[in-house]
Amino acid sequence: MNESKISVRYAKAFFGLAKEKGLLETIVNDVKLLNEVQSDVNFRILLTDPVIRTSQKKEIFKNVFQGQIHELTLKFLYLMTENGREEYLPITLLNILSLYSKHSGIEPATITSTYELSPELRATLKLFIERHFKSKVELTEKIDESIIGGFIIRVGDKQMDSSIVRKLEDTKKALLHFNE
Repeated sequence: MNESKISVRYAKAFFGLAKEKGLLETIVNDVKLLNEVQSDVNFRILLTDPVIRTSQKKEIFKNVFQGQIHELTLKFLYLMTENGREEYLPITLLNILSLYSKHSGIEPATITSTYELSPELRATLKLFIERHFKSKVELTEKIDESIIGGFIIRVGDKQMDSSIVRKLEDTKKALLHFNE
């Protein structure tokens, strides 16, 4: 079975159980915390190291996360570990967040600019994007100095490119077309 199918099955099962128990918001907060933790190299080594026994991994999870995450989330970590699926945890966490976004009607949006946005500009752009695309969005920022200036907004399969590079390319095409 491929990695995608495994992670999607675990994500759907856990998401469904959390929804059924009325713990969706709690579980999503736990998943966000775990998602941050799993980006640590030592945590990833812990997940994939075959020398560390399942019982040891479960004990580490208990010591690190008990009291910080809901008991259901902790049991989910145990289940993945017992079934030898802990290496799929990072992608499973992303799938859970994706399911939550779809469930909540939140579209992922990315804004690319040449610099980090101030909190005020970020809030203003988020409001603009939500109004323009008529959807709640979860905004992610990317910095790309190659666009020279301006910004690129991507929501789903839609894109609004207001970068200087795009404007220069459009001007170049117009001039070449004008010379024909």
